[in-house]
Amino acid sequence: MINLFKLKAKHIEVATGGIPVITLHNEFAKENDIRGMDRVKISFKNKFVVASVDVSNKVITKEEVGIFDDVWKILKVSKGEIVEITPIGKPESTKYIRKKMDREELSKEEIDTIVCDIVYDRLTDVEMASFVAASYIIGLSLEETENLTRAIVNTGDTLNMKKKVVADKHCIGGVPGNRTTMIIVPILASLGVTIPKTSSRSITSPAGTADTMEVFSEVSFSIDEIKKIVKKTNGCIVWGGAVNFASADDKLVRVRHPLSLDPEGLMLASVMAKKVAASSNHVIFDLPIGYEAKLQSLGEARHMEREFQRLASRFDIKTKTTITDGNQPIGKGIGPNLEARDILWVFQKDERAPMDLRKKGTILAGKLLELCGVAKSGDGQKIADKQIENGKAYEKFKEIIKAQKGNPDIQPEDLELGEYTCNYEAEKTGKISNVNNLAISKIAKSCGCPTDKEAGMYIYKNYGDSVNEGEKIFTIYSRSERKIQRAIEIMKRMDVIQIE
Repeated sequence: MINLFKLKAKHIEVATGGIPVITLHNEFAKENDIRGMDRVKISFKNKFVVASVDVSNKVITKEEVGIFDDVWKILKVSKGEIVEITPIGKPESTKYIRKKMDREELSKEEIDTIVCDIVYDRLTDVEMASFVAASYIIGLSLEETENLTRAIVNTGDTLNMKKKVVADKHCIGGVPGNRTTMIIVPILASLGVTIPKTSSRSITSPAGTADTMEVFSEVSFSIDEIKKIVKKTNGCIVWGGAVNFASADDKLVRVRHPLSLDPEGLMLASVMAKKVAASSNHVIFDLPIGYEAKLQSLGEARHMEREFQRLASRFDIKTKTTITDGNQPIGKGIGPNLEARDILWVFQKDERAPMDLRKKGTILAGKLLELCGVAKSGDGQKIADKQIENGKAYEKFKEIIKAQKGNPDIQPEDLELGEYTCNYEAEKTGKISNVNNLAISKIAKSCGCPTDKEAGMYIYKNYGDSVNEGEKIFTIYSRSERKIQRAIEIMKRMDVIQIE
């Protein structure tokens, strides 16, 4: 017989970061053999949530259930209304997670079950973290990675563009700035190539592509809206989190983040699932290598190149990889408004445009044009560069901004920067021998990035440049005096720039 309890709803106005949690009174839980972290199904009218139990003798009475903010919003219940609580057992997928921890390979059906339970919130964060840890320590085979990719795609929405050629690019990250997507998409779209780019917001960096694009336009759209934008302009630059492309992956990312765990199999499945969901079939991968980048050696990059190609072949996706320099930021600006200003300067052919950003953007765009059959081998970058020189890429960028409900006439001088500033100056005369990407990111984030669009850093000198004692190397910006003071403390404590 299934136990079902009816309790009065009480709102606990605390957000749990997407983790479904309710609170039961200690005496009620004890009487009904319910323990902390047990699962229950909480139902109201035609809605229900599977939540973890927190047990307390405060805040609520025995006749009440405390419902935290995330669950409250889903159920749309009012204070004092009766909700139903049903204890449920552990899902079957916990058995398969233990199997993986015992170093056994998982079948397609077992992986499907795990992903399905993740999507429908049947697994606790501890259980999901155990799956992540097992994938990190033991690894996933190519077969498991393929099955995980398919499971993630099958439990989310897809963007079926019904085109023979759909282009995309992906950078594995770890380099501040590096807004090449915003150069590549307009170039490809201006040449008639379909390129629906779904990008991320920042997880560990001062800004993600979606954060910077948000300076120009809206980035949150439904799948139907994305299709209309792409049909009109050939391309888009939108936030992938606004559509249900890979909800299982998003939940795994949440538990991976605190320990910075990035298991290879999960990372490959995460990337490929989003490409498959977007119906991309021609993809270029940017693999930066550097001391503080995710890949620190050519050997690691070559290995990742092979793994991407092996997995992509399972989905009939044509790929090309480019191994790039990840030893220093790409572009002069770090932070949403500063990066957006760099993009405009590139398209406007302004003398202040960072040439490293333009060069890397056109190299990647050129290789993608060659992969898509639009350019002959060796001619891609020249064609990509021409689209900037003749202004067609900029016109396409403005067209995309307008289609995404933004202001296509926005100018670099319209982009405000934080009123509080501090310069980092060379301590001696010499040549810059190292740029600490990790320190750059920490300083920019301490200034308020990416939430504060005006915050960030502008870089004057790069790796290999000669500097004189007292010469400005970079300037930091913040709209908060408290935040810039914290950034200055980090600047003093960390070895940001080395000069020899």
